[in-house]
Amino acid sequence: MGSRQHVRDIKSGPPLHYTDDIRAYKKEYAEALDAQDPLRSFRDEFIIPSKKDLTRKTLAVDEGKEALDPKCIYFCGNSLGVQPYSTRRYIEQYLRTWATKGVTGHFVPHEDQLLPPFVDVDTAASKLMAPIVGASQSEVAVMGTLTVNLHLLMASFYRPTKEKFKIILEGKAFPSDHYAVESQIRHHNFDPKEAMVLIEPENLDKPTLSTEQILKVIDDNASSTALVLLSAIQFYTGQYFDIERITAHAHSKGIMIGWDCAHAAGNVDLRLHDWNVDFAAWCNYKYLNSGPGGIAGLFVHDRHGRVDEKQPDSDETFRPRFSGWWGGDIRTRFNMENKFQPQPGAAGFQLSNPSVLDINAVVASLEIFNRATMKEIRQKSLNLTGYLEHLLLKYPLDAPPEDKPFTLITPSNPAERGAQLSLRLQPGLLDHVLHQLEENGVVIDERKPDVVRVAPAPLYNTYAEVWEFSQIFLQACKDAVNAR
Repeated sequence: MGSRQHVRDIKSGPPLHYTDDIRAYKKEYAEALDAQDPLRSFRDEFIIPSKKDLTRKTLAVDEGKEALDPKCIYFCGNSLGVQPYSTRRYIEQYLRTWATKGVTGHFVPHEDQLLPPFVDVDTAASKLMAPIVGASQSEVAVMGTLTVNLHLLMASFYRPTKEKFKIILEGKAFPSDHYAVESQIRHHNFDPKEAMVLIEPENLDKPTLSTEQILKVIDDNASSTALVLLSAIQFYTGQYFDIERITAHAHSKGIMIGWDCAHAAGNVDLRLHDWNVDFAAWCNYKYLNSGPGGIAGLFVHDRHGRVDEKQPDSDETFRPRFSGWWGGDIRTRFNMENKFQPQPGAAGFQLSNPSVLDINAVVASLEIFNRATMKEIRQKSLNLTGYLEHLLLKYPLDAPPEDKPFTLITPSNPAERGAQLSLRLQPGLLDHVLHQLEENGVVIDERKPDVVRVAPAPLYNTYAEVWEFSQIFLQACKDAVNAR
């Protein structure tokens, strides 16, 4: 299959299917794919660090020469996304508003504003965030940080009883999720040894979890489980779980279910509302490029966000939650009456007024995402990741799989992964490989003792970068093996 056929595939929808045609291993082939990429112009919206940037000892630079420096290969959007050029413009306008209006900046609009006055920025952000996660605006709030939001959501959705008190999560959940669940269980005076149900891989050489295994664990613990909390995309393996099927199964057993979408938001085409998810939370600094520790987001399905509706076993007319003034009815927020009535929807789960600085940073990126679509982004991601997998696992053509110094622990089925491929190196190779990647201006991340995570982001990474990375990585592996 030649490059012209592949170009047609890029435009028409299905993932690229690579063959052993030797042309697929040439840089010109990758460059041809880039030339016809419908999202190629979005790369110009982002600041890609140069190779010199990565080794600078000072922050001061000569901007005249900076543009000439070759860019690094930045395949680490699964950990921290790069900065959009527009971020500075948004933040400078925020600083200008604060400087010229002071407290009145909360309410005074401007003809040239990028965002509304401070008091309404959270609403503007939720409008841009909703299509990223497949939700209505009322189901999304841009607020807090990921683990804080998980605690707030569990305060509402984890309502254990003596009979139903368990929480099911994956055994290798991100540590912060594990800690949050464990502490929630203790907060309700239960023993984590009894109340935490950890789903462990059946085969440590392939540390993924099949949907059938997850459903069976739910079945086996249904009578005593109060909540299921899983990662939409597993941080270590990069596995994309079947959210729709698992959610439906939990509901069929009368169990609430929430999803940590930290590695899924801005990565895959989520449909949180249509999939009937009860709640979800995510950070925005990975694929959504809001900056380190940037403001996060949460989703609450509209059936749980209703107000003025009597709750089961409660005198309250809204779902119980930890409350704060910014979650109160927006019409009476400034009346300062100590009678909490929440806003409908996810906004009613807010506590304090949000950081306007942080919201400007995330909106700068969300605006770019809204000019593309998650469907288009997901399509290119499937193509980029498939090309990367093909180059790594089938090149050179005469090398048998057993001679590869690494194995892919991310599912090969494109529907079961996002932008990230996790590669497990043979013991003792990691440090050498990482050093050689660093020397060549490649940014990825590792999970010790032996896994590297490689994540080309569709909006700013290219097929040519995928090709170049494969050459550098394979040579680094070869050199590491020879150095043992």
